Amino acid sequence: MAPTKNKLIPAAVLLALAVAGALLWHQHQAATQDEGFIGSNGRIEATEVDVATKLAGRVDDIRVDEGDFVQAGQVLATMQVQTLVAQQQEAQAQRQQAITAVASAQAQVAMRRADQAALQAQVRRAEADLDAAHRRQERSETLSREGATSAQTLDDDRARSRGAEAAVAAVQAQVVSAEAAIAAAQAQVTSAQAQVQAVQATLQRIQAEIDDSQLKAPRDGRVQFRVAQPGEVLAGGGRVLNLIDLSDVYMTFFLPTEVAGRVALGTEVRIVLDAAPQVVIPAKVSYVASNAQFTPKTVETTSERQKLMFRVRAQIDRQLLRQHLDQVKTGLPGMAWVRLDAQRPWPAHLARVVQP
Repeated sequence: MAPTKNKLIPAAVLLALAVAGALLWHQHQAATQDEGFIGSNGRIEATEVDVATKLAGRVDDIRVDEGDFVQAGQVLATMQVQTLVAQQQEAQAQRQQAITAVASAQAQVAMRRADQAALQAQVRRAEADLDAAHRRQERSETLSREGATSAQTLDDDRARSRGAEAAVAAVQAQVVSAEAAIAAAQAQVTSAQAQVQAVQATLQRIQAEIDDSQLKAPRDGRVQFRVAQPGEVLAGGGRVLNLIDLSDVYMTFFLPTEVAGRVALGTEVRIVLDAAPQVVIPAKVSYVASNAQFTPKTVETTSERQKLMFRVRAQIDRQLLRQHLDQVKTGLPGMAWVRLDAQRPWPAHLARVVQP
């Protein structure tokens, strides 16, 4: 009889464990099928940012390693800039030449204006000579009519008047030519100044390209992986590093059509990861797709009849993420529980959440 009794004890233990397991399973199913809540599996994701080179070139140095935390504006990698530096020096020399050309053109303008002033003085002197010649001619004509002077003298005075008129016309023509020379010199000044501006713009472009050769972090995050290595030649837009923004972490999951319509933005969500089932992470719905799609293969549905699903995103609190940056990881699978009825209290296993 003793051996039979010993065999019954393990059987009773197994029966008790089976009953307890059944009860736990029924409780879990009750929570799962509660109309106030719905769960769906998904994976933790985060916003990814590629740090890429703007221009084609050779990678000079990479200053961070995979897993490093970086801050916005931090220099992560540099590209070789020897060619750009040479172009910059050439443009600087061209700018100096253009500035010299401006000064030379301005000096030409000053010289042409001085010539114009001298010619205007000659015009005034020639006009004075012409006036004197006209007066002398008038006196000679009067004296000639009175017979007090000879006809030769009158002819000479008339010739002097015509010569003075010609001199005035010649000097006035030179003044007009001087004005044209001034306009041409001013055009040269404008052209030289435009050349200075063009070279200055070239210098700014080259400096911008030199600045772009320092690849900086666009936001705070963690280096996920290095795509390129120092010494590699990349085309324009070639990726060097990949960052993840650990302050923008969320879980994407799918809900059936009849439930998605009840989910509003800001609806409370509880996330439980497979790697840490004892930790409940609070989140809120930040996105619900406007169009349904066929059920993805990775989504486990409770009914085969549910063929169309809506993609939903649950955003994890940013403050909570900042306090646990070292523990944040992407790609982890888990369950997202959505509270459809805001008046219903969370079940006990989802009530205690990680506090920010």
